[in-house]
Amino acid sequence: MRIQVSRTGGFAGIARSGELDTEGREDAAAWRSLAEEALSRARDAPPTGAPDGFRYAITVDGTTVYCADPDLTGAQRTLISRVLKEGA
Repeated sequence: MRIQVSRTGGFAGIARSGELDTEGREDAAAWRSLAEEALSRARDAPPTGAPDGFRYAITVDGTTVYCADPDLTGAQRTLISRVLKEGA
């Protein structure tokens, strides 16, 4: 599974992105479970979000959904931070 995260917004407006391919990883099942949970509560269109807050696009195997601070679920926050850290 290929997971891509793109972050925009924030006070400085600096964009950041990361990409991770879980194929062949020992923890691939955990990534799949986390991604499915994160996508289940996301939107099909970009939300407004908070002023100076971050907005995210999460793409998993070609399907893109959107979410924004401060309304991230725990799964979304975990997925985003892990992909931006490990997939940088």
